[in-house]
Amino acid sequence: MVRIEGGTFRMGSDRFYPEEAPVRDVHVDGFSIDAHTVTNEEFSKFVRKTGYVTIAERALDPADFPGAPLENLVPGALVFHMTEGPVDLRDYSRWWSWVPGASWKHPEGPGSSVKSRPDHPVIHVAFEDAETYARWAGKRLPTEAEWEFAARGGLDGKDFVWGDDVEPGGTPFANTWQGEFPWQNLCADGFERTAPVGRFPANGYGLYDMAGNVWEWTTDWYAHERSGVQSPCCAGAARERSYDPCQPGTRIPRKVLKGGSFLCAPSYCLRFRPAARSPQAIDTGMSHVGFRCVRDD
Repeated sequence: MVRIEGGTFRMGSDRFYPEEAPVRDVHVDGFSIDAHTVTNEEFSKFVRKTGYVTIAERALDPADFPGAPLENLVPGALVFHMTEGPVDLRDYSRWWSWVPGASWKHPEGPGSSVKSRPDHPVIHVAFEDAETYARWAGKRLPTEAEWEFAARGGLDGKDFVWGDDVEPGGTPFANTWQGEFPWQNLCADGFERTAPVGRFPANGYGLYDMAGNVWEWTTDWYAHERSGVQSPCCAGAARERSYDPCQPGTRIPRKVLKGGSFLCAPSYCLRFRPAARSPQAIDTGMSHVGFRCVRDD
């Protein structure tokens, strides 16, 4: 882990997506943070020691999915797949598929394995899975403010972890998407999906993959308006605000993800930046979602 001294920083951005604004001064106390995301090897050790079963591996309760065909209520996860050509970018279903049997152990579904990817970030972990691992490890998940402060690496106010240029000198500094999303991946960064942790330069604090590779869980409830801090007395209201207004029939709260992933393309999702944020339902892991832990010192 890397020790991060506390301080005040400018959180957010007024230059990109509206949910990142406004820029505001936020203070965080000192903490330690994992130098890289939790890997398949580390998560496998946790599972062997505890017998833990992730949400993606558990049977689904029909009561939680009224009207769904029973044959669909089997363990699985959402897996990304490239399309054959350009598609409507408003329709996520064109590149996300529910794959029965997909889980952290079988990232693309039955027949796939993490045995050859021990140093890749663990994926298909829901919020409960990440939180349980963190407790077992004697740690916790970071707040959004802690994560963003650490990601900036001392470069206060810069657009990216490494500065203001998306690709300094024309070189990818993170595992992201090069080409036309979601059908053309040029793999200029060397990776089609996740990359082993630590393959790209660390930020100013010595932290790896704070941009790209996989989105990372934080403990903050998602709301379109950023507060930078969350008071325990208002946790109930924050949880209520986190529900997706576009899906009024689905009452699954959402947490804030940070960092972007290998699916972030500048032409579609320029979110491999410290200020960027994305909502994620707490019961859902996906091909591009992982986590790292922090510890109070």
